[in-house]
Amino acid sequence: MGKVIAISNQKGGVGKTTTSVNLSAALGLLGKKVLLIDLDPQASTTTSLGINRSMLYSTVTDVLLGEKYIGNALIHLKELNIDVLPATIELAHIEVKMNDVDREQILGYRIKEISDLYDYILIDCPPSLGLLTLSALYASNSVLIPVQCQFLAIDGLTQLLNTIRIVQKNMKLNNKNLMIEGVLLTMLDRRTKNGWEIVHEIKNYFNEGVFDTIITSNVAAQVAPTFGLPVITYAPKSPASKLYKSLAKEILKQNEGRK
Repeated sequence: MGKVIAISNQKGGVGKTTTSVNLSAALGLLGKKVLLIDLDPQASTTTSLGINRSMLYSTVTDVLLGEKYIGNALIHLKELNIDVLPATIELAHIEVKMNDVDREQILGYRIKEISDLYDYILIDCPPSLGLLTLSALYASNSVLIPVQCQFLAIDGLTQLLNTIRIVQKNMKLNNKNLMIEGVLLTMLDRRTKNGWEIVHEIKNYFNEGVFDTIITSNVAAQVAPTFGLPVITYAPKSPASKLYKSLAKEILKQNEGRK
């Protein structure tokens, strides 16, 4: 059964989508079977991978509403060795359309139908703590939290951590658990003293729960989505590409003991 990792932070602009896209691609490059789920109504993950949203016949919305089997809604990106469950702006109306009593559990039910086919299932969450993020947390084994190396980076994380604790408590009733996979420091400007001060502040706050890999500011990573590509294929020799490959190796080492 594939490990499900939610990539979440209710603060926008911290690199959730960039992390989701490039970590998925890096894991695929390392030979892992990967499913990437776009659970953000902005559908940035879908667009960043060159998927034309106007041409989609099935999306994550159809899957959540029970109108499509999840396996039939996936798009296989052969060159990246990953599958994608795409999204469109239609996902923004899902709270109104889902009337199920246990609607926070629906995504988990759908993922279980195909989880044996994958080694890792990554979920790109929206910048909020609403139904979609809750659904992702209940469906996941762990949470990866991107935090930008900027002023007030920790501000607001308390709410996310409290939400994770609530989900952890509820999941234990069903003999399940939700772990924190790790905190990923992003958007570090190596030239500034302030950036490194934030790094130390966050490491002190989260102790051992911070990944060794730190994602620095990089032009290639910002440009790659405009070509519908992850940076590891758009600019494979760029610093950003090397960093996301490093992150993927850390994930494998944590979960499989691989170096």
